[in-house]
Amino acid sequence: MSSAQLSNSAAPARPQPELSARLILLLATGTGLTVASLYYAQPMLGIMTDDIHAANTTVGWVPTLTQLGYALGILLLVPMGDIIDRRRIVLVKGAILTLALLLAAFAPGIGTLLVASLAIGLTATMAQDIVPAAATLAPESIRGRVVGTVMTGLLLGILLSRVVSGFVAQNFGWRAMYVVAAVSVAGFGVVAWRSLPSFHPTTQMTYRQLIGSVASLWRRHPALRRAAFAQGLLSVGFSAFWSTLAVMLHDAPFHLGAAAAGAFGLAGAAGALGAPIAGRIADKKGPQVVTRLGATMVAVSFAAMLFAPMLSPHAQLWLIGLGAVGFDLGVQVALISHQTIVYGIEPAARSRLNAVLFVCVFIGMSLGSVLGSQALAHWGWTGVAALSTLAALGALAVRMWPGTTSAH
Repeated sequence: MSSAQLSNSAAPARPQPELSARLILLLATGTGLTVASLYYAQPMLGIMTDDIHAANTTVGWVPTLTQLGYALGILLLVPMGDIIDRRRIVLVKGAILTLALLLAAFAPGIGTLLVASLAIGLTATMAQDIVPAAATLAPESIRGRVVGTVMTGLLLGILLSRVVSGFVAQNFGWRAMYVVAAVSVAGFGVVAWRSLPSFHPTTQMTYRQLIGSVASLWRRHPALRRAAFAQGLLSVGFSAFWSTLAVMLHDAPFHLGAAAAGAFGLAGAAGALGAPIAGRIADKKGPQVVTRLGATMVAVSFAAMLFAPMLSPHAQLWLIGLGAVGFDLGVQVALISHQTIVYGIEPAARSRLNAVLFVCVFIGMSLGSVLGSQALAHWGWTGVAALSTLAALGALAVRMWPGTTSAH
């Protein structure tokens, strides 16, 4: 049987329950609480180092293993949503994630903490099971709005996690943050167990066939490749900014601490709150238009930051803060529209399509972190802004390339 036939070997379609506002809120909350688990450790590394008496380089593997686990989980676990009830996947991952967070909270040494970090990354991919679930429940006429709302929860989780963990760790210790995270995920799991409907598998593939079909989806669907490339490029700039901001603010002329970097996270979160509007526009005007709008917003926001060194320190902070609102909104707008495009390509393969999209997003974020650090070291903040601007223009070029006018 060919990959195309396998992709369409679906179980008989059954009607899904109505998607209520309460359920949308639950899904958005779940994505935010889950994905936040990936980022809690970043502001706490210094405190961890002192408490467990490990070298800085060793403790630095905590966020690295978390991200590595997340990447592996997206590639190897997320596609399973097409062959297993997504409700079951969400509940099992939620339970294991809760245990992994508790293991981190009570880790006696660095070895246990590293194991827990890898497990946190693997199971935090629950967020990528929830988004296709929302897309499946949503009628096509409002799918963009629903995905936009759920993804707003995810982005808020990313942006606010560092602020929350920095505050909790400073006042109550880093172990307390992991306990709080475990309780929040467990609470979501209980509510999801009571409220989340079952999802019928969309294909009868074996797991081996499922993973093998991912490459076939990539080859067969130009719309998937365009969405993945464009969003990956936007992720380069997003990651370059956030991975270098704290270092830049620490140096002259600002000499600001980690709390200031957290405040910029709040600015970015303000931009993310406007993203559901993009989903509504995508439903009415088509997602192609909105992807280009999002990429343009990102490019303009970063291009404006090129002029920051010409201003006074106070004016620079205002410009960078406004830029953070603009590019975070642009990245979110583009992501929602790309997901709307991808989810419409082959409904029976939504989990696999989502996995491909987010693997490329993760690659872009990893490249952005590395390239952003190099740009800051060699050319200062202007280098970071230039790198991010070029990446956004590259994404816009992908979306403007001939042949991208249709939904596919």
